[in-house]
Amino acid sequence: MKNILIHNVVDPLFVERLRSLPDVHLDIVETEEEEELVFPEEQIRDVHCLFCCLPPKNFSAMKSLELVQLSSVGYSQLYYLDLVGRGIRACNALGIFDVPIAEWNVAMMINLARDLRGLIRNQDRGLWDRSKGFQREIRGSVVGIWGYGGIGRETARLSKTMGMRIHVLSRQGIKPRRNVYRVDETGDPENTLPDQVYLRGQEKEFLKNLDFLILSMPLTPSTKGLIGERELQMLPARACLLNPARGPLIQETALLRALREGWISGAALDTHYFCPMPADHPLWYFPNVIMTPHISGSQHCNSFNRRIWDLLVQNVERYVSGQPLLNELASSQLAGD
Repeated sequence: MKNILIHNVVDPLFVERLRSLPDVHLDIVETEEEEELVFPEEQIRDVHCLFCCLPPKNFSAMKSLELVQLSSVGYSQLYYLDLVGRGIRACNALGIFDVPIAEWNVAMMINLARDLRGLIRNQDRGLWDRSKGFQREIRGSVVGIWGYGGIGRETARLSKTMGMRIHVLSRQGIKPRRNVYRVDETGDPENTLPDQVYLRGQEKEFLKNLDFLILSMPLTPSTKGLIGERELQMLPARACLLNPARGPLIQETALLRALREGWISGAALDTHYFCPMPADHPLWYFPNVIMTPHISGSQHCNSFNRRIWDLLVQNVERYVSGQPLLNELASSQLAGD
């Protein structure tokens, strides 16, 4: 018998699918928010599989734990739990956010190209202004996607259908993705969408011709501060920067200087340096910057809950039958390398 503790919003249909599996026992703690709780030790001592966003504060009391399934793509909350030393496997929610974040990317490219913020300011003032700056197309633009996981691939698919050219920077090139969760009919499963692929060390060649740079990589010790003055100055002045990934991927002072001195044309930021961003932070006040409050993943959309539960059920089925898991994190990832 495998004991599964679920600390998440419940989807009744998928709960029934889990309950129908042989030799599975469920314990459900439903919550609307991402909370780090303390569970009674007797409740968690014999749990084999944990489904959560944040592990419980008394995680060390989970003596029988074999698998953690996160409801988040980020997994830095696991770095200090010694999962590798304890032989505990872990999977993240890669693929769950691909569709909404890719849609956010496309929306931001259109809004930046058309200067929607300027149009709305004119509307608020009753100002009729048909300047050419409000009439730019994105068709024919070059989109640079730094990191080519699920979000990058779905962004590439949508951008390609809109007539944009796709350039990708990936550390080791584009490779087949196996045992990764993907929504049907999304992404780039055959690796056919990019017009140009660049490798680590080719950042200058990648950045110099872009109209849009989209960050699509996880935040790790090796990627923190990856985008600094050097990289921002490599971009053409017409380029816009989109960051739906993690705020600290970009050095804060470098981004502020790039915007103040016109190194880039604008930015759309969904992930930030503080949560929430202070009301007096200068990024709020640039006329060419769109700030959204970390909502690109649309976590409160009905589709999110269905997808995360679909992933959980598939992984529980694989777990009890000894098949490879979806989105399993490597030991190096769990160690924060």
